[in-house]
Amino acid sequence: MGLCQSEEAKDQSKRNRSIDNKIRDEARAEKNTFKLLLLGAGECGKSTLMKQMSFLDSIDRISNPTYRPSDHDILLTRIRTTGVNEQTFTINAMKFRVFDVGGQRSERKKWIHCFENVDSIIFVAAASEYDEVLFEDGETNRMVESMRIFESICNSRWFLNTSIILFLNKKDLFEEKIKRTSIRVCFKEYDGKEGFQTYEHSMAYIKQKFVDLNANPQKMIYVHETCATDTDQVQMILDSVTSIIVQTSLGRSGLY
Repeated sequence: MGLCQSEEAKDQSKRNRSIDNKIRDEARAEKNTFKLLLLGAGECGKSTLMKQMSFLDSIDRISNPTYRPSDHDILLTRIRTTGVNEQTFTINAMKFRVFDVGGQRSERKKWIHCFENVDSIIFVAAASEYDEVLFEDGETNRMVESMRIFESICNSRWFLNTSIILFLNKKDLFEEKIKRTSIRVCFKEYDGKEGFQTYEHSMAYIKQKFVDLNANPQKMIYVHETCATDTDQVQMILDSVTSIIVQTSLGRSGLY
């Protein structure tokens, strides 16, 4: 009987060590994983960006001549984001956990309290929506709404030391629309004289409007003009974003 108990104790001790080792390995992996929060108003294109990141993460598999879409691939093309959608990616040999939070008004109350320890925030705003209104109320200008959300996130006490990367998305649509409609429909104070309604001048104005919402002079806002459907551009921007996130994290640790 004593021998039997001794063997059981050994087996239990072995299982305990295995569990402890697994917990340590997972903790080590978590420590080496960068956590990103992907935010933006509804229909800004952030879910498209999330899908691009997923496909870029699987580029070797997808580019194989024998590739057939998996159930996960098909699901990615059809899902509308509600609640929190979490994905894990490897970019430039570094692991990232990205949390995509539903952009509709009914989803926003779920954002703040869960994510105060993220390494960086990617905020997506559709540059082309300066003359469009929200689906939810049919009145509020979409650009104005994006700026309100950005301001609340940027200056939130939960994200005082969190770097923010702003994607002014749908730049291709913006470039076409600006030829017909001035951004004065959204920004009444904008100098709309002839010669100032170019893509470059209008985009620069919108960039500055967002940056000016940051109340903390110590916080850097990194801005990129993006087209989330352009895979090559997304890859280049993600390379840049990866560098920013790593440098910011090292700086916070006093190592950069």
